[in-house]
Amino acid sequence: MSKVTNVLFMFIFALGVSGCATPRVEVEKVAACTFPDSQDQAPQWVCDGRAEGVIVGAVASAARSDAGIAFMKQIAANKARVQLARNMKVQVENMIRQYADITAAGSEETVDHVTSSVTSHFTDQTLDGSRVFVNIVAPDGEMYVLVGLDEAATQKLAESAIKNSLSNDPTVWTKFKSQKNPDELATEISKQKVGIAVTGVSAMQ
Repeated sequence: MSKVTNVLFMFIFALGVSGCATPRVEVEKVAACTFPDSQDQAPQWVCDGRAEGVIVGAVASAARSDAGIAFMKQIAANKARVQLARNMKVQVENMIRQYADITAAGSEETVDHVTSSVTSHFTDQTLDGSRVFVNIVAPDGEMYVLVGLDEAATQKLAESAIKNSLSNDPTVWTKFKSQKNPDELATEISKQKVGIAVTGVSAMQ
């Protein structure tokens, strides 16, 4: 065997070995979403409450009714807004805590009092800007809806609740150290980015 042939052989062999040694890339699999108590496949938002544009969201359902689709959708949406109000409280609490961590504004006890004052303003009746993003009727006739808030609506609601708290409970904020006026403070807190707060039906079971 000539030197050239020998070199080519060793080169090809080396390529083969390196190819075999290449690690396999594992692709993360997302668990299939099914409707509750069913094997029927459902869109992923039914399980995790996530959809494009939703910053705070909640999923709820309404049983099949002879009153029609529109009625079922309204019932499901009303139920979802109750959970949405809870999720919004968590979102705003996280905003306040993140702002406090960044600015060292107040003790843990003060932050607790502030968050309690602010989140008390959220109910399913005060969620201006919330809307049904998606809905679907399951094979068994049950209606599922995802009600949520986009980024602009989330920020607006947070800012409004903080301003109300500042006006109604000024003593609660006295130890929350800040050199900013109430409007500036409310705006800065409401702009904190703390991820997405959503609830799907799988998380509620």
